[in-house]
Amino acid sequence: MTLPELFALLVELSEADSNLTQALRAHFGFVEHALAKPPARRDVWLNRLAEGQIVGAAWSETGDAKQANFSTVLSHGGNGWRLNGTKFYTTGSLYADWIHVGASDAEGAPVSVTIERKARGVEVLDDWDGMGQRLTASGTSRFIDVPVDENEIVADGPPFAYSEAFYQLVHIATLAGIGRALASDVATALATRKRGYSHAAAPLPANDPQLLEIAGRLRANAYSAGAIVQLAAVALERAAAFAGQTTDDALLAVTQAELEIWQAQTVVSQLVLDATTDAFDALGASATLRSAGLDRYWRNARTITSHNPRVYKDRIVGDFAVNGKLPPGQWRIGQV
Repeated sequence: MTLPELFALLVELSEADSNLTQALRAHFGFVEHALAKPPARRDVWLNRLAEGQIVGAAWSETGDAKQANFSTVLSHGGNGWRLNGTKFYTTGSLYADWIHVGASDAEGAPVSVTIERKARGVEVLDDWDGMGQRLTASGTSRFIDVPVDENEIVADGPPFAYSEAFYQLVHIATLAGIGRALASDVATALATRKRGYSHAAAPLPANDPQLLEIAGRLRANAYSAGAIVQLAAVALERAAAFAGQTTDDALLAVTQAELEIWQAQTVVSQLVLDATTDAFDALGASATLRSAGLDRYWRNARTITSHNPRVYKDRIVGDFAVNGKLPPGQWRIGQV
C-alpha cells in the first residue's frame, strides 16, 4: 500500500469516527518506525504487527517538564534496564499491546523504548477529559520500574526521517474526515426537514437557496481538505522513498514534505473549523440540542487543531520562503 492510499483510507476512517484514527495514530507511525529498524528487529516487529498487535505512544509530559529532555528516565542496575516516569497525552495506549515511550538515559540523553502494555509496573489511566476526541484515551500513563528489553532501546533521533510530517498528516486526514461527516449530516438533515422559517426563501429547507449554499460550501470545504491531504501524501511518499538515506536529495525530500504538510495544516484546519461553525446556520436552534450531537464536530476538530499549534506553521513556512530557513526538528513542549 502506498502512503497516498493509506491516507485516503484514514480520511474514510475519520469520516466514520475521528476517534479511531487518532487512537491508532501512534500505531501507524510505529509501522513506519519498524520499517526503518535494522533487519533483525524489523522482522521481529513486522511479524508482531502482522499478527495484529497494536502500539501506542507516551511522549509528552506535563507540569515542569523540560523541552530539552524527559523526566521519564531509563536506568540500568543489577536487575537490568528499568523505566520510571509519568506521561500524559498517551493516545491509544489504553488499547495497545505495546507502548513506544520517550525517555532520558542516565546521562540525560534522549532515547526511546518500546515496552509491553501489560508489563509489570505499567499503569494506563482512562482519565482523558478533553472536550473533544473523548474516546482516544489520551490521558496518563505511569511507569514504575518497568523492565525494558535492551533490544528495544533506540538512541536519540526521530523514529524515522519523515516522522514529523507523517504524524501531522494523520491529524490533517482526521480533520478532512470530520469535514466529510459533517457535510453529509447537514445535507441529510436539510433533505428531511419539514419545518421552515416564515422569512425563508422557500417553504422547505431542501429548496431554500440560502441553506443549499451552506450545504454546498460544507461539501466543498470537505472536498478541498481531502484533496489537500492526497497531494501532501504524495510529497510524503517521495520522502519515504529515501528512507535510510542521508543524501542531499533525501534531506530535500523530507524538507519539501514537511513544508507542504505545514502549509496543508493551516488551510485544512481553517476549512474544517469554519465548516463546523457554519453548519449551525443551516440547521437552526434545534441543531444545538445535545441529542443531535453536532457539537462533537467542532469539539473534535478544535481539539485536533490544538496539537502542534498551527499558529507557528505559517511563520515556519514564511521563514523558509523568505530566508531559506529549514523547518526546525522534532516538536517538543515544556519549560526552556
